[in-house]
Amino acid sequence: MSISDLFDSGFQKRNQDHFAAIVKVAMSDSVITDEERAFLDRLARKLDISENDYKEILKDYNSHSINPPISYERRLERLYDLSRMVYADHIKGDDQVVLLEKLSIGLGFKPENAKYVVDKALNLIDKGVDGDTFEEEIKNMNR
Repeated sequence: MSISDLFDSGFQKRNQDHFAAIVKVAMSDSVITDEERAFLDRLARKLDISENDYKEILKDYNSHSINPPISYERRLERLYDLSRMVYADHIKGDDQVVLLEKLSIGLGFKPENAKYVVDKALNLIDKGVDGDTFEEEIKNMNR
């Protein structure tokens, strides 16, 4: 196996784990709505998740771990995706918010800040900000 094969498989595994985390959020209310499904479909294409992997992850999303990215920007990208999923059905259920707080800790945010970061993230999503604005606002939320 070449170095590029190892890199590709590691990258693919991280994308699958990220996708599974978003499926966990979608499934927190035991239903994937049409809007959530459309978001999952777009995200699967963006993350280069094959149709077969997509189906397998939907069946067994709990077997995937949260592998936090090293860079803060990538963590914010993942938080953006996760927050969008929570908000996809326009109902911020308590279970979804708690799960998002847990996932944010798994992404590397400090446990004592998770509630504040998630609250800010969901407020930004509610306002319809784009990914760049989201990242900038989260980075500067304590100023």
